[in-house]
Amino acid sequence: MMNTEITFHEGILERYDLNDLHEKYVSAQPFEHIVIDDFLSRPHYELLEREFPGPEEDMWHKFRSGKENRKLQSQSMSDIPWHIRLFLSETNGSSFTKFLEKVTGINGLIPDPHLDGGGLHQTLSGGHLGVHVDYNYHRRWNLDRRLNVILYLNNDWDTEWGGSLEFWDRDVESCKKSVKPAGNRLVIFGTNEHSWHGHPAPLTCPDHVTRKSIALYYYSNGRPENELADEHNTVFRERPGEVFAKTSAERLRDMVPTPIANKLKRIIGKP
Repeated sequence: MMNTEITFHEGILERYDLNDLHEKYVSAQPFEHIVIDDFLSRPHYELLEREFPGPEEDMWHKFRSGKENRKLQSQSMSDIPWHIRLFLSETNGSSFTKFLEKVTGINGLIPDPHLDGGGLHQTLSGGHLGVHVDYNYHRRWNLDRRLNVILYLNNDWDTEWGGSLEFWDRDVESCKKSVKPAGNRLVIFGTNEHSWHGHPAPLTCPDHVTRKSIALYYYSNGRPENELADEHNTVFRERPGEVFAKTSAERLRDMVPTPIANKLKRIIGKP
């Protein structure tokens, strides 16, 4: 039987002043967001943090490119440890989705039980995620992407290591807010054509330390007219003075026709 130490959804709508959270969310700059500390009960958080898989496990998909490097991701429920899987199921359930609707003012939110692009994320020392806006439309489901929700699981994170989540202005000229990826910190932010974010500087943490998070994405059937845009995948933008380095696989792909590059990618793996 589930006990209150490993679940959080019961009473979540009553636990917070939702009007206060909503006002903070819609007034935040440079785009709508909110940061909630100590989101889970301490026993619940510590259980998830202990279960989080190490980078040596076979479950991880690895990203290696000039835009995002030494980043690991797993969205396979069968590989994810039990209590984290339970947490993911709860965050895809009715109570948490209603909580997000109250905080953001977005009605009709649709969670993603498939964790497409989300799930568990882990970045190794030296890794980074360039400033970007996320894909805006899920072609398979015909849904608009509206929200990112991130729970961090990093105890004793030193800000000198980098890794803070950065929110940039519309023209990607300056970082307007930096959020330390501290343990048990929940970040909710809207995804649109100007929600530029990332942690673009390479991590300088010790080799045995990784930047860990659980990422959840939410959708809706349609979006406000002022947010409409042509369908696109993730769009990365170089910061002032930055030039994305390319891996050997990326350079090779630039030199050959797309059909051949795709065939080579299947043979040698993703960059």
